[in-house]
Amino acid sequence: MQKRIDLNLQKYIQRRRQMIDRALERWVPGEHEFPPQIHQAMRYSLFAGGKRIRPILTLAAAEAVGGRAVDALPLACSLELIHTYSLIHDDLPAMDNDDLRRGKPTSHKIFGEALAILTGDALLSEAFYLMSRPDLMKKVSSHRRLRAISQVARAAGSLGMVGGQAMDILSQGKGMEKHLLEYIHSHKTGALIAAAVSAGAIVGGASAREYRALNGYGEKLGLAFQIIDDLLDVHGEVRKLGKAVRKDQIQKKATYPAFFGVSDSRRQADCLVQEALAYLKPLNWRANPLREIAQFILTRSN
Repeated sequence: MQKRIDLNLQKYIQRRRQMIDRALERWVPGEHEFPPQIHQAMRYSLFAGGKRIRPILTLAAAEAVGGRAVDALPLACSLELIHTYSLIHDDLPAMDNDDLRRGKPTSHKIFGEALAILTGDALLSEAFYLMSRPDLMKKVSSHRRLRAISQVARAAGSLGMVGGQAMDILSQGKGMEKHLLEYIHSHKTGALIAAAVSAGAIVGGASAREYRALNGYGEKLGLAFQIIDDLLDVHGEVRKLGKAVRKDQIQKKATYPAFFGVSDSRRQADCLVQEALAYLKPLNWRANPLREIAQFILTRSN
């Protein structure tokens, strides 16, 4: 019988966010470090109030296999740097042309397009610098560090997030097939979420069996997360989301609600979360935060 623990998810997320924010504050160059403009722009987007779901998943995955959150913290922060860079570039006029992100003007609105592009580039580079610093991950073997970095790199590139984003742009206004819709969603958002979980498992010292369980969980959760994002664009509120809504329909993007309808999209997200939870059955009570996060993703309003 599994040991049961009472988990207040709101408090858990708050504590983990504080842990991640303190580490980012220490490890990301200060806004007065030369050249100050680029560092101010990096920090503007990084500390704009994100949920920190990806790094929290990394910490939770490491702990689920008996590892320590502190040992996975540099990796977790790197995931947030990559995610933030992707949002900055996603908001650019050449892509989604958004004016608002997390309730604040987007990076290019404050710093200009050129500096916004460079800010994204800098955050991506800083992520890999942070992941590769042995002084911050002394308790994690070089083999595990390298394997985790490889996992994140693949998920962030053309075979993952960038590839999904490219197909998202190229498919706008065109007829959509189910397999391409699944590809876009599982890559542009799902790949990095899956990598956050699986890389955390690697750093935490997961066995082959534990890794397979967490990798499956991450893949299902990542796709569910993007479907919920699609649904929020349909019926969400600007005040809660901190960004424009109903832009997907205007831009004729490939989304689950557009292809399947709202009700069926909700049902598919529910099924994916249940499949994600099923992957966690072999794991004990240490995986409870991951179980709670999966349920939270279904009910989130931002």
